[in-house]
Formats: sequence, C-alpha cells, structure tokens
Amino acid sequence: MSISVSSSAFEEDGMIPSKYTCDGEDVSPPLKWEGVPEATKCIALISDDPDAPMGTWVHWVMWNIPADAQGLPENVPPDAQLPDGSRQGITDFGRPGYGGPCPPSGTHRYYFKVYALDTMLELPTSARKGDLLKAVENHVIAEGQLMGRYSRR
Repeated sequence: MSISVSSSAFEEDGMIPSKYTCDGEDVSPPLKWEGVPEATKCIALISDDPDAPMGTWVHWVMWNIPADAQGLPENVPPDAQLPDGSRQGITDFGRPGYGGPCPPSGTHRYYFKVYALDTMLELPTSARKGDLLKAVENHVIAEGQLMGRYSRR
C-alpha cells in the first residue's frame, strides 16, 4: 500500500524554503500524509540526503508517531520523547530531532519517508536510522515519501 506524503511548504521535487534549512530557522517543515491503513499501530519517519559527499546524511529519525496522526506540524521540538509518545532518534548531526538541509555545494535531494507499522517499537532514544530500519523489518504495511531539493544561497 502507498501513503501520500505532502507539505504545505514545498511541492514534490520542489525547492525547500530556506526557513527549514541551516540558512534559515532550521525548523522542521509541516508534513501531511493520507492513506494510512486501519491496521497501523504507529508511524515512523526518516528524512535523509542521498547526495551528501560522504554518503547518505540522516536529517531526522522518528517513530511511534500515533497511528491516527495525519501529519506533523511545523517546528516539531527536538526532544527525544514528545508528549504524544513519539520518539526522535539521533541524526547525523549527533542529536535528536530535525536537522535541516545544509549541503556543502550544489543542489541536494531530501527525502521524507513515512512508514505505517503494524507494531509499536521498543527502541532507545539513542537509536539511529540503521536501528530503526532493522526494527521496522517485516512490520511495514504501507509507505510513502516526499522529496524536496535545496541548494545554499
């Protein structure tokens, strides 16, 4: 099954506004998703940049987002655990929460991948993308993604 992922801040394959990057306020963009199956127990999110010079750079790792959530608001706090039970893992910036695009050169692609899971995850807040991907194996019942681009001023 496929989840439709969108943002009011940018379109699929569009440019991400600098507000959501290291050149601006570096806050997370608003995200919206549709098509989450009824059997979903929670939602997970990974945002990364496959165009980084040293390999894919991880910008956001989040899991146990409530199954009935229809998205995430702008400027999700960078707390390891949020009041709704969502958890945020460690990014390649070395901290929990969102870290915005900050490419050293050129235009990079940034993927926001959403996974509907058939189970809640028991991961420590020190978890990284690899830990999350291992934990979701055989538990993804639907997924979708939104891709935006960014280049420095």
